[in-house]
Amino acid sequence: MSPPSGDDVLAAVEAHVHAALGADAGRASVSFVGVERLDVLRFGPRPDGVHRYVTLGMARRPMGDPTAVVVDGSGPRAELVLTLSGARDSVLRSLATLAATPAVEGVVIRPGASFALGAPLWDGAAFTAILVGEPAGLVPDLELAGAEPVRFLPVTPITDLEQAYKRVHGPAALTELWVEQGIDLVDPARRPARLPG
Repeated sequence: MSPPSGDDVLAAVEAHVHAALGADAGRASVSFVGVERLDVLRFGPRPDGVHRYVTLGMARRPMGDPTAVVVDGSGPRAELVLTLSGARDSVLRSLATLAATPAVEGVVIRPGASFALGAPLWDGAAFTAILVGEPAGLVPDLELAGAEPVRFLPVTPITDLEQAYKRVHGPAALTELWVEQGIDLVDPARRPARLPG
C-alpha cells in the first residue's frame, strides 16, 4: 500500500487534534525557505487558564534523511504539543522552527531528545531549549493506512543549564529533579531546577 499524501495526512491530523482538544482559538502560519508551510494551532484558555499549542505540518512527511532520492513513507511521523498555564503566543515561531528541524536537518525528533534554539522560546522567557517527552495520551496516536502512526509529542521548555544536565545524566534524571523539587512544568515563569553539585 502506498503511503498517504502529505495533504491527506495534514487533513487527518487537524481533524484528529480538533476531536481531542476541541476547536482551536487561533493559528499562525510560518514559512521557511525550502520547507513546506507549518502551522501552529492554539487551544484555550481552558477554565484553569491552560493553553495548548500544537504544530501542524511536521507529520506531512516521515522523518528521515531530507536528501534521500526516494522516501518510502516508513519513517516516524509526529507533531509537537506545548502546554502552558497562560498564553505565550510569541512561542509560535519557535515551535514552527522546531517542527521544521526534521525537514531541514534530517533529524528524527524522539522522546528524550532535547533541542536548543539559541534564543528565548517566547518573549522574555528564561527557556532556550525544549525536552521532548513521551506521548501522555492527551492527543492519542493517529493511525495511518500504509504509514507509521502520527505521534503527538509533548515538549517541555528548559534552560541552558537544564539541557546541559540532561546531556550528562539523561532525561530521566532531569525529570526526577523536577519531581523532587515540586516544579510546575506548565508554569511559564517557573524557576529552573536546582542542579546538584
